[in-house]
Amino acid sequence: MPSHRQLKLGAFMRPVSIHTGAWRYPGAFADANFNFAHLKRFAQTLERAKFDAFFMADHLAVLNMPIEALKRSHTVTSFEPFTLLSALSQATEHIGLVATASTTFDEPFHIARRFASLDHLSNGRAGWNVVTTSNPDAALNFGLDDHMEHDERYARAREFHDVVTGLWDSWADDAFIRDGQSGLYFDPDRLHALNHKGQYLSVRGPLHIARPVQGWPVIAQAGASEPGRQLAAETAELIFAAHGTLAEGRSFYADVKGRLAALGRERDHVKILPAAFVVVGDTVEEARAIRAKLDSLVHYESAIASLSVWLGVDASKFDPDKPLPPVPETNASKSSQQRVLALAEREGFTVRQLAQRLGGYGGLAFVGTAQTIADEMQAWLESEGSDGFMIMFPWLPGGLDAFVDKVVPELQRRGIFRREYEGRTLRENLGLPRPANRFFPA
Repeated sequence: MPSHRQLKLGAFMRPVSIHTGAWRYPGAFADANFNFAHLKRFAQTLERAKFDAFFMADHLAVLNMPIEALKRSHTVTSFEPFTLLSALSQATEHIGLVATASTTFDEPFHIARRFASLDHLSNGRAGWNVVTTSNPDAALNFGLDDHMEHDERYARAREFHDVVTGLWDSWADDAFIRDGQSGLYFDPDRLHALNHKGQYLSVRGPLHIARPVQGWPVIAQAGASEPGRQLAAETAELIFAAHGTLAEGRSFYADVKGRLAALGRERDHVKILPAAFVVVGDTVEEARAIRAKLDSLVHYESAIASLSVWLGVDASKFDPDKPLPPVPETNASKSSQQRVLALAEREGFTVRQLAQRLGGYGGLAFVGTAQTIADEMQAWLESEGSDGFMIMFPWLPGGLDAFVDKVVPELQRRGIFRREYEGRTLRENLGLPRPANRFFPA
């Protein structure tokens, strides 16, 4: 019997693989982050598999890591998201196109105009991943010496959301008459100037582009901190999460979904998709060998820098080929340190192996066969740990092709993932309503 609940699947595609060693894996396209022919192929493969969305994260500065680690990273070069997704909108027909845009270092009018344009170009497939930007180096690229304080960034983001969605509502859906007989192009009574003046923003409007096909592009957000969770509960329709275990996922899911009722929002109108790194093999042993090979390709200089951050101590002094020595508590994140210590003990890792695992990718991973991976995904879905996943591939194109050719058919066989797209727009495929226009109610 098909399950009532259906997985929603997005693909995390910037960088094309989050794993630091991905570009070095045998057969990988080393230039995939910055090669349009490859990216078009990936998007079309994901669409063939009926993925909900192609998600392009973004950074507004080179990642703030030591140059010895940075010089080995494939994240240093990437397309600007709107340029790439606009091009991909003409090479695809169904898959959603989601881009990150910052509420701290951009202006609402720019964001509203770009996403409205992408939504029209794609016939209703755009999504906005709202970020406040955590990298302090980004401030230096925008004429600022200091990064805006954490809670203030979220307060600005809340007002920013209201302004952008207000700009999207500038025009009624029936505003454009285009009556050649009378010479009337639009009805001025169906146009609204926002005239917003708030604590952080002053924007007159109106937006000079018709209301987006979806009413509003889908609003996505990651919400880990308390201000982030509350902003996501108030504004997001798609939440990208980062959890290490199903227990963490269920706790986050219950918390955020529980906030919706108090806000007058429907539980099903917010989809929560944790990031999941997925390595597929014909046997569990083969999948583990692929993961081990990937981890071994993380250069030690890069890996040990990551381990030091996780532990809150300088790990470069440890013997790389011995087990992790006793580590003192620090003022760094105690939960992160405990997670690393537990991983080292559970796997019996040496310092080198532990560093390479964390330097490659240290988050939630499903490593196994199509059947075992489907088992885990189904458990998350049915126990309300998630509504689906933001899939991260181990290397491209092989890791993506393996997921599409092996895992997707198994999910479909179980009745927990679509065989065809349900609708024409990203909203329709996610099961989200089209927002009413706040200025021109139906």
